[in-house]
Amino acid sequence: MIEFDEISSPVEQIHDDLFDAKGLKVFIKRDDMIHTFISGNKWRKLKYVLCDARQNGRNHLVTFGGAFSNHVIATAAAAAKFGFTSTGFVRGEEVTNDTLFLCRLHGMQLIFTDRESYRDKPALFEKHFGGDSKAYFIDEGGASALGARGCAEMVAEFPNVYDHIFCAAGTGTTAAGILNGLKDLPTQIHVVSALKGGEFLKDDIDGYLEGKYRYELHTDYHFGGYAKTTLELTDFIKSFIERTGILIEPVYTGKMMYAFYDMVKRDTFAPESSILAIHTGGLIGLLGMRDKF
Repeated sequence: MIEFDEISSPVEQIHDDLFDAKGLKVFIKRDDMIHTFISGNKWRKLKYVLCDARQNGRNHLVTFGGAFSNHVIATAAAAAKFGFTSTGFVRGEEVTNDTLFLCRLHGMQLIFTDRESYRDKPALFEKHFGGDSKAYFIDEGGASALGARGCAEMVAEFPNVYDHIFCAAGTGTTAAGILNGLKDLPTQIHVVSALKGGEFLKDDIDGYLEGKYRYELHTDYHFGGYAKTTLELTDFIKSFIERTGILIEPVYTGKMMYAFYDMVKRDTFAPESSILAIHTGGLIGLLGMRDKF
């Protein structure tokens, strides 16, 4: 097995007059602090994927994402750190940006792919690497049962049992992992979709679950869709960062925290509730959205 550095992150309390007025204790799990580029849930989702690749003699990681993908840069950095080579299929026309610059610095080869071809990722992998016994397929966003297994380990780091836990979702892998880790603890999980029409995430999450666990999927906080934003959302993010000193971004954590604050204002939670938000990292994504602020 690959000798990973210890994966852990602190839990901090967030203080806000709103929480005091509602009688709530609010905390945030700072997975954004795990690593600069293999950030947050990306490291957790890659952990057992890399172990599986190594155990099967595969030393070339092949993955997929958009031009500002946190997962692609995380895979590039993990490959360099743990002795793999890597290729990233990038959706859309060839571009240059800060994220892809960092991918290349970590040694990743990039293949830009038209959006129609990109829809069939296994076919792309087969076309370019089907005859390469060293190549290892990693789905977009690190979505996999092995990814959920890595995310489940997060729960052992929680210092307390919480009444509610909030988590953003793009593939549902992290949410499923947390649910598997909690098992039957009396905690209500709130999964906030980052995508428009995110109802399909329920099937994806359920596909990774090891039991029948309760959770609530919130699909009304997408702000127009994946990587879309509005002035309302960016104003909230700027205000949150200024008040807490904690960076969040518009694709995932910003939408999750907006949803949480909105539900607090609507008295969703009983007084004396303890609530944990999972910061899943992805802050490199801010580099591609500077014009939104």
